[in-house]
Amino acid sequence: MAPPVFHLDDLPPVGATAVLDGAEGRHAATVRRLRTGERLMLTDGRGGVAEAVVTAVGKDRLELEVGARRDVPPPATRVTVVQALPKSERSELAVELATEAGVDELVPWSAARCVARWTGPRADKGVARWRAVAREAAKQSRRAHVPVVHELATTAALLALVEARVRAGGVALLLHESATVGLRQAALAPEVLLVVGPEGGLDDAELAALTVAGARAVHLGPTVLRTSTAAAVALGALGALTERWDTAPPT
Repeated sequence: MAPPVFHLDDLPPVGATAVLDGAEGRHAATVRRLRTGERLMLTDGRGGVAEAVVTAVGKDRLELEVGARRDVPPPATRVTVVQALPKSERSELAVELATEAGVDELVPWSAARCVARWTGPRADKGVARWRAVAREAAKQSRRAHVPVVHELATTAALLALVEARVRAGGVALLLHESATVGLRQAALAPEVLLVVGPEGGLDDAELAALTVAGARAVHLGPTVLRTSTAAAVALGALGALTERWDTAPPT
């Protein structure tokens, strides 16, 4: 069985002693019940990976001897998902599935027809929760890179982002059932911006504005997917269409 993965912001050099404490240390010592001599994997969430062996166990902490280290490069084709806010019970699912499928960046978006609304402190709380879910999903799926979760975007901010990415040579793809071109037929670039609308769909003004900004509408086949699963399906397709899934998980 592959060793469990834990996050440590700063990975010590080979041969050094690392301390895993806080929430990660509690989980390792109390939930996973790791014991002296057991192996685990550390990652800083930015591509750094290190093997480690438990040398001492405390109530809520572990001491580790750091072994071999390596850096896992990011994929040559990077994918940013702009996710319209799903209903509360499916919001975390969308983040979890997208992270497991390999998303590099996530932008929560307050679209016109979103049922969920993040306003004031609720926006900060929502972004913090998405970041926590992305971090845990990255560990579960043995990712060396934790997706960057950005602040909540308005439609105006999204239009500016689309224009900037396209101007820089990237491609912006808008998932929409009315599209006449499938994802497989779309031209790709090293930077892909993937826009996923809300349960109620994009309104006509949003669709028109995104198209003018440079986004191209594509569909994902003969079925209409829920907003919470569409990004993961599209990421899977992009993984197969590009080099993104050529590399095995770190072990």
